[in-house]
Amino acid sequence: MIKKRRSFIVGLKSTILHFKEKKFLRKYKPWGVILFSRNIKTIPQTKKLTDDIRKIFNDKKYPILIDQEGGRVNRLNNLIDCSNFTGEFFGNLYTKNMEKFNVYSKIFINKTTYLLNQIGVNINTVPILDVRRKNSNNIIGNRAFGHKPKIVSEIGNHFIKQFHKNNIATVIKHIPGHGLAKVDSHKSTPIVKSKLNNLYKIDFLPFKNKKSLFGMTAHIVYHEIDKKFTATHSKKVIKIIRNKIKFKNLLISDDISMKSLKFSIKDNTIKAFKAGCDLVLHCNGKHEEMITVAKNSPKVSVFISKKTSQFYKILS
Repeated sequence: MIKKRRSFIVGLKSTILHFKEKKFLRKYKPWGVILFSRNIKTIPQTKKLTDDIRKIFNDKKYPILIDQEGGRVNRLNNLIDCSNFTGEFFGNLYTKNMEKFNVYSKIFINKTTYLLNQIGVNINTVPILDVRRKNSNNIIGNRAFGHKPKIVSEIGNHFIKQFHKNNIATVIKHIPGHGLAKVDSHKSTPIVKSKLNNLYKIDFLPFKNKKSLFGMTAHIVYHEIDKKFTATHSKKVIKIIRNKIKFKNLLISDDISMKSLKFSIKDNTIKAFKAGCDLVLHCNGKHEEMITVAKNSPKVSVFISKKTSQFYKILS
């Protein structure tokens, strides 16, 4: 079943699975689907949506993702208010009161897991392992656990472990580090000119030795490594992710419709695969773009099949 799928993940337009989306899923067989607030109104409605997706693939474990970080990035906002549970909130608790950190993180992770199980989601794109810097663009801001890479790394390990215990897979992001970006990659291309040694000591460090089965790339140009391409499109950066940061699991591009990537949707897709991304993510639900992504995405590799099987074991 897995081998017949293509190496991309798509978003959907609304709260129901439209006829042309059903047709698309049957024909192009994406590896997974990602949900956003626009897809979620009530628990029964969302569960019907995810059930309808899984019926097409005849797979009860079919990958369905969500960005449920808490704080500003709360795709379950129609179901629960998590605005107080920012990365910064957890980072401050971790450094000041470990007992409270353990209590509050358990509440957040357990409640999140309960809702994800109720609506049929099995991958949460957390934790954010970006280290907050003085001049960080607010697109990261209080989403980050803090300024100290070691603490960000430790909290990341905790979140990965607890979500895995609750049978939810995680996606570390934005590898190899978004903290130095001074512009929002949704709108334009961040260029980081920091020296490589500094990047290794701070921004890249929290991503090392992580047990998450998935990682999401940063749409950032790291000038010292590759002056032309963002990490998503850079063989040089992905080589560092694989060989120096030692991330050996599935690498997902951030959304390839973001403005940071300067090529067409077709070229953004092709270049992401050529650079070394395993899966390409497309979020906006625009049908013509989805078809372009699908047509330019290869069938899943043996490596992706193997890692997907490992992911399925987390769910059991």
